[in-house]
Amino acid sequence: MLDQVRTDASANRFALWGRSTVIDEHTKVPSFSQPIFEALHAAAGIQARFPVGNAGLIHVYGYWFSDVLTPFGYKFDRWRDGALAHALKLPSHAFWIESPEHPSTTALDRVLTAIHPVLEAPAAGVVTADAQLTLASGTRHSRLVLCPPAKASALQPAALIYGIASAAAPPMSVPGTPSPTGVRPEFQLITAFPFSGDPQILATDFTTDPRPRWNAVVDP
Repeated sequence: MLDQVRTDASANRFALWGRSTVIDEHTKVPSFSQPIFEALHAAAGIQARFPVGNAGLIHVYGYWFSDVLTPFGYKFDRWRDGALAHALKLPSHAFWIESPEHPSTTALDRVLTAIHPVLEAPAAGVVTADAQLTLASGTRHSRLVLCPPAKASALQPAALIYGIASAAAPPMSVPGTPSPTGVRPEFQLITAFPFSGDPQILATDFTTDPRPRWNAVVDP
């Protein structure tokens, strides 16, 4: 895993991820240990102080080490059990650390390839919600995308993808539309996981209650 982290750092892939805390919003405890947090960030060459660090390192790599049971199961299940991959029309093993089909790729690279384009430019047929976050550091644009599974049913969850525009991204005057200059915000990913609830209810809550979600950290 650390070799993959170093490869991702060399390719500057962690710049496409925002910041997250290891403290889960539901369990209120660290999802994995401080030594693992520090080892991952050291391998990536990223300075971070536990429990807040790079969301890609925490969610894609760190969660594999989580043995904390949440109300929705274990955090590594999103990468291991294939539900998220299936919702994105990919094979079950698409996000494993070692890919049978693509052994020379990193897990984070495969995750980015699958979800970052969806966040930046959602296709027709997906549920999208946009919200402006008013923070101490200024206004930031956030986006939620829910991709329906290939076979929609109660047993087939959607793929939830969440990101927040980088601090340097141009503001958007109207959520969900291009800025007056035609420049879209450059989103940084926070997380992705399977979602089995009502997408429209979640999208409505997302827009009517704008706030950082799913362990995102946007202010110091």
